[in-house]
Parts: sequence; C-alpha cells; structure tokens
Amino acid sequence: MSENTKSATKARLYDAFAASGKALASGKRLELLDLLAQGERTVDALAKAAGLNLTTASAHLQTLKQAGFVSTRRDGVRIHYRLAGDDVAQLFALLRKVADRHQAAVPAARDAYLGQDTTGEMSREELRVRVAAGDIVVLDVRPAQEYLAGHIPGALSIPVQELAGRINELPEDTEIVVYCRGEYCVLAYDAVRLLTDRGRRAIRLNDGMLEWRLSELPVDAAELT
Repeated sequence: MSENTKSATKARLYDAFAASGKALASGKRLELLDLLAQGERTVDALAKAAGLNLTTASAHLQTLKQAGFVSTRRDGVRIHYRLAGDDVAQLFALLRKVADRHQAAVPAARDAYLGQDTTGEMSREELRVRVAAGDIVVLDVRPAQEYLAGHIPGALSIPVQELAGRINELPEDTEIVVYCRGEYCVLAYDAVRLLTDRGRRAIRLNDGMLEWRLSELPVDAAELT
C-alpha cells in the first residue's frame, strides 16, 4: 500500500470516528440518550420528556440512529427507541464525567441546575450494606414508566411530582435514601429538599440508575402496587 493510499484510508477511518462525535454534538441529543438509558420509549414519550416537538425529536433520533447509538422496533404504527448497547450508556456517562472535569463551564451550569445541596449523599456500596441491614427506605422518584423498566431491588416508587401528596406513605422514623436517573438528575435533589423541609431524614444516592446498571448491580422490573 502506497503512502498516499495509507494516508487516505487513515483519513477515512478518523472521519468515521468523527461522525460519532458529531452525533453527540447537541445537548438535546444527549438528553435523549439520558432518557433512553432509563429504558425503551416511543418518539412521543421522548419528545414530551425532552420538551421537544415531534418533528425535532424525530430528527435528533434519526441522527443518533445513523450514528449507531440507538436502535428501533415497530409496534403497529408506533416506533420504540432504545440504546443500541450498554457501551452507548458507558460513553454517555464518561462524556459527562470528562466534561465535568475538563470543561470550565460545566461545574457552574451543574450547580445552577441542581441547586445547593446541604443534605449529604450515600454511595452505592453503603446503600447495599444498609439495605441488607434493613434500616433504610430506598425511594425511586423517577416517573413510573422508568421505575417499571428497572429499579433498585426493594425501592419504593413515588414520582417526585407526587411526593408532597404521598409523603405519608413513607415511614416517619426511618432514613430515606432517594435516587433518580443518574448523578446529574435534579429529581433526587428536589425530593430530598422536600422531604427534609417536611421533617424527614433524607439523603441522596450519590449517582443513580444509570451508574447502578453500568456497575452490573441487581435490577428489578416489576408492576407497581
């Protein structure tokens, strides 16, 4: 192979790598990946959750599909999207970590979104020990659809928007550990603030369902009671 041919084929290889990077170069497409990391969804559901119209959501999903990050299945007239593999979830989680560490704008944007946190947090390892001891309540505050798709074993489901009206379903004398989608999910922060304002002992899991799955820890999927 001549040097010119080697150079051309190398350029094609790196251009192919770059195509994946281009597919990720949109905050809304990353948000869609974040939602799909929780489980399969229809275009309608993704559009609603991401605050997009159907046309825009479909265009973003097509870009992600062309890059190989998502796959689809058809159920009648409805198209369901899901991540193409756990490696896509790993890439998404790593991208956030790298950006948080090296992109100067991320920490300030993160803090502005998540708000001040003065309530503490718990690691996955400590959570598993405490669950085994039976001295905590684990609370999933994601939407019910996401809980059904997979949750930490033994976790109760109260979506954060329902928490104020259902707080009496939680024991008053037991510490509550709250989790949601992942490390940068505001739902757990909002839930802990609400619970502590109502006099409950509540802290966050220091990440969420995305990291729990990627750690290959047990996941339950069951009907709500």
